[in-house]
Amino acid sequence: MDIEPSKSTEATDETLMVSLQKGDETGLGVLMARWEMPVKVFLLHLGVPSSAVEDVAQEAFVRVYQHRAKYRPECAFKPWFLTIAGNLGRNARRWRGRHPGESIDAAEEAGGVLPDAGAMSPALAAERSAEAEQVREAVAGLPGPLREAVVCVELQDLSYIEAAQVLGCSPKAVETRLYRARQTLREVLGGLLGG
Repeated sequence: MDIEPSKSTEATDETLMVSLQKGDETGLGVLMARWEMPVKVFLLHLGVPSSAVEDVAQEAFVRVYQHRAKYRPECAFKPWFLTIAGNLGRNARRWRGRHPGESIDAAEEAGGVLPDAGAMSPALAAERSAEAEQVREAVAGLPGPLREAVVCVELQDLSYIEAAQVLGCSPKAVETRLYRARQTLREVLGGLLGG
C-alpha cells in the first residue's frame, strides 16, 4: 500500500520546495495539505503511539520549513520528508519507551487497506479482514529496524536507496532487514502466507 498524497495542483512537491526556498510560503501550505494524512499513516506504521502522531507530524512540517534551505532540488521530496518524519517518529517512540505510563498502542489504530468487502460474501470478507489483521499484528510485532524497512519499501514503495536515506543506513542494510523481516513474517504467519 503506497501512501501518496493527492495532487491538488499541477506543481510537484519538488517545485513547491524550490518556491518555498525562494520565499513563497504558500508552497508549504500545499505540501501540508498533500502530506498530512500520508505522513500520519507512515508514523503509525512505524509504531509511533497514536497519541503522539499529530504532534510528530506537525513537527515534521515545522522542520521542513526550518530546513528548507538544505533541500536539494535534484532530490525527490518524498524520501527527504519521510527521513525527517521518521527521525522524529523514532525519537517519539524512544521517549514513550522511557515513559511507559503515557504510551498507547498505535498498532490498533494503524489500520490498513482491506479488500473491497462489497464484492465478497460476508464470510469471505470476514476471513480476509481477520487475515489482514493478522498481517498487521505480525508487522507491528517486528523489531523496529525490520518493521521500518517493511514500511518504507513495501508500504511506501521506496527504492532501497530511498529507504536507506529515510532509515539512515546503507541500501544493503535495507535489503538485509527486508530479508530478515520476510523470514520472520513467514515463520509467524506460516499457513496464512502459504509457506
